[in-house]
Amino acid sequence: MQGFSRDAGVRGPLEQIPAAGKRKVVAWATVIAVGGFLFGYDTGVVSGALLYISAEFDLNSAQQGSIVSVLLIGAMVGAMSAGRIADRLGRRGALAVESAVFIGGTLLAVAAHDYWVLLIARVVLGLAVGAASATVPVYLSEISPAEIRGRILSLNQLLITVGIVVSYLVDLGFSGSGNWRAMFAVGLIPAAVLCVGALFVVPESYVWLLARGREEQAHGLVAGVAGTELADRLIERFHEQRAADDSESVGMRALLAPRVRPALIVGVTMAAIQQFGGINTIIYFAPTIIEKTGLSASNSIFYSVFIGLVNLIMTVVSMSTVDRFGRRVLLIASLLGMLITVSLLGLTFIVQLNSTLSLVFMVLYIACFAGGLGPVFWVIVGEIFPPRLRAQGSSVATTVNWFSNFVVSQAFLPLAGALGQGQTFLIFGVICLLGLMFVTRFVPETKNRSYPEIDTALHERFERGSHTDPALGSAR
Repeated sequence: MQGFSRDAGVRGPLEQIPAAGKRKVVAWATVIAVGGFLFGYDTGVVSGALLYISAEFDLNSAQQGSIVSVLLIGAMVGAMSAGRIADRLGRRGALAVESAVFIGGTLLAVAAHDYWVLLIARVVLGLAVGAASATVPVYLSEISPAEIRGRILSLNQLLITVGIVVSYLVDLGFSGSGNWRAMFAVGLIPAAVLCVGALFVVPESYVWLLARGREEQAHGLVAGVAGTELADRLIERFHEQRAADDSESVGMRALLAPRVRPALIVGVTMAAIQQFGGINTIIYFAPTIIEKTGLSASNSIFYSVFIGLVNLIMTVVSMSTVDRFGRRVLLIASLLGMLITVSLLGLTFIVQLNSTLSLVFMVLYIACFAGGLGPVFWVIVGEIFPPRLRAQGSSVATTVNWFSNFVVSQAFLPLAGALGQGQTFLIFGVICLLGLMFVTRFVPETKNRSYPEIDTALHERFERGSHTDPALGSAR
């Protein structure tokens, strides 16, 4: 809604939102983005913990791989169910439930006495990670003033990268004692913060409140942020829009309706590109890749911390530019940089160039991803779906993202063994090229736009036929 989160049917001048109101929104968003921190922490902490789990439980290579990958399977299921839960319980209620699942999964991991209990704990954590990864962007989108919406939505990716870095540092801190249970236990702190925050600190999304007929609560929330006048207009315009929307269907089938289909295509395609571009092959297998360059990978946790810091720094850069330059420019620049750097990385393996060059291109590739595609995907997912289908649309896109993550992480080592590591990176380069072509042709600019404006731009791009759009040309 324009003037607050710029959803369909409610318009109002952005300048009417006072600085104090924006500070409230930033505070709420920071609390909820702890869900992103848990996403990063629980996916990253296992890399160091597994060194000691394997020794204690005498795990073979298949069991070690399953401890890592089973979280991705749980995340797919969690993301798939997140939309229904968020629509039924509210965004705030869904996040409270998800934080409780984080706590339960972490306690189970800490208490695990054998491989099977730990495997179940990782599934439970995966359910929470997947559900939170779908719910957090929805909440952030629905509370954000348009002029800072990109930065607010980028908080999710920022906290993901912070969570990864913190997990590596925690692993490093406990590496001397080998206390892998303590590595997992640290995750209880942010899980408790999210639980308390969702229950007692942040308000419910006013979009959900309006959809459930709780107009007085929604009015009070918006008035506290943007003033009574805008809140009155919001309610008035909501009634006008609801009269026009009464005939719309709801549920998953509604995402396939012609008017919503372009948003669905963009959401799921960007979800797949983000993973099939190869980022998690480096995040998950950095020590293995580094070892292939001829350098020592004995201190794998140190390499992971360094890579995580590069990821974090460039995510901060993206946050500072996404509302200035826009989503589309960052996506195009990011994919072009990823295409060049991952292709050069592949060539260093194929022609056996200096190992330092391989490391340089690996780091540059991560920087290109983190400066654009990494955080901007989550921004786009929070903006392109109709308000009434936003939770379900985010759920579908996030499920595709986790499924793609799982496929790439499982296929990388076998593919690299069959074709060669360099050739596999060239395949990722081809995917980055296809992603660049898709963004150039089909993804509109969403910066400072209401949902109706975004929807119009999406349909214009999909109806343009064979017209070729300059890569950095039209803002649409």
